[in-house]
Amino acid sequence: MDGKLDRPSVKQHFDLAEFFIALALGFAFFIAALYFAIQIIGYPGDFHHHAGSRDFISYWASGKQLVDHANPYDPEAISALEHAEGLNVHDTLVMRNPPWALPFAYPLGFVGVRWGAILWSLLVLGCLFLSVRWVCQLYGDPAKTLRWLALSFTPALICFLTGQTSMFLLIGLVLFLRLHKTRPFAAGAALGLCALKPQFFLPFALVLLVWIVVTRSYRILAGGMTTMAACSLITTWIDPAAWSQYAYYVHHSSMTREFTGYPSELLRDSIHPAWEWLAFVPAILACIWALAWFWPRRHAWDWIEQGSLLMLVSLVVAPFGWIFDQSVAIPALVHGARTTRSRTVLAVLAIAILAMDVEFCLVRVPSPYWLWTTPAWLVWYLFARASSREQGAMPIPASLSASDTASR
Repeated sequence: MDGKLDRPSVKQHFDLAEFFIALALGFAFFIAALYFAIQIIGYPGDFHHHAGSRDFISYWASGKQLVDHANPYDPEAISALEHAEGLNVHDTLVMRNPPWALPFAYPLGFVGVRWGAILWSLLVLGCLFLSVRWVCQLYGDPAKTLRWLALSFTPALICFLTGQTSMFLLIGLVLFLRLHKTRPFAAGAALGLCALKPQFFLPFALVLLVWIVVTRSYRILAGGMTTMAACSLITTWIDPAAWSQYAYYVHHSSMTREFTGYPSELLRDSIHPAWEWLAFVPAILACIWALAWFWPRRHAWDWIEQGSLLMLVSLVVAPFGWIFDQSVAIPALVHGARTTRSRTVLAVLAIAILAMDVEFCLVRVPSPYWLWTTPAWLVWYLFARASSREQGAMPIPASLSASDTASR
């Protein structure tokens, strides 16, 4: 000893998973901060060009139409409003959500496009942060690593950048998972938000209805029906003709014939592009599988534990959709990441998110190059669950409060 204290050597291990998670989070934070700064400070040259080029403009234009007692699904009137605010003259973005979604667009008609875009973005961002916080509490993440991974999920980033409504689906799903055991009516009411884009929940919804009957959880059904009834009544009060206007728009539009990057659309276009019903075949087959998978487990069914696989399958077989709608995969991916002990499996998910980031910067949406994404989340989840069974799954609490999480 020469008077200096001997210190034990600490070997630092390079964590590949945390490295790629940090990269994904850094990219997402940079893009989101840059975008929001543009909204607050202004867009070089013309802010209206920036706001008018986002999907948000379709909700704002429909809101304007509603305030003026006009048709919110009129492509010509919508086009005139959008082009005046900077949308490319060759494009027209019409709100495609069913009429019960109009109460969400209606308030936007009372504000200008700039303030509407800012308030809408704050709402979308708030839904994302709350959803990620609650789902990480649900599955338990002491190190908060999964929270950063979920916040960097590319579809959620795209949803924020475009101003889409997919975050409402996500927060409705998360609230259902969080509340269905303790506050079933509120859980059902929250799940009603998923009806904004019902095509992503077909097998999930079928199993839910059968489970409600088997377990007599009718308060969940009552909550969902209350949300739907309230939104429908508000819509009828705002615009009694909205239902017929939407039916006319769907019949004369190409929304169910477009290719947006989902496997079901590839099946339709490969066989006969004009046969729109072909895109629903995978969903029908998935519904049959879902019932066969659920029935032997009906008396011990756990939505927190078993709902993840059902949600990912529902997402893969959706008859149509967009990249940002994949945000509803976040709870399932957090579940898979929490149960696996393999850091390599976690790193693979972070790398997939980074690959999607790069693709978003280089490839236009929609494109066939996006077809890999929904199957990728399902395959990764299955591998994560398989690795947890091989190595010993990490325990997932059925119900975990924020205080429980903080004390771990």
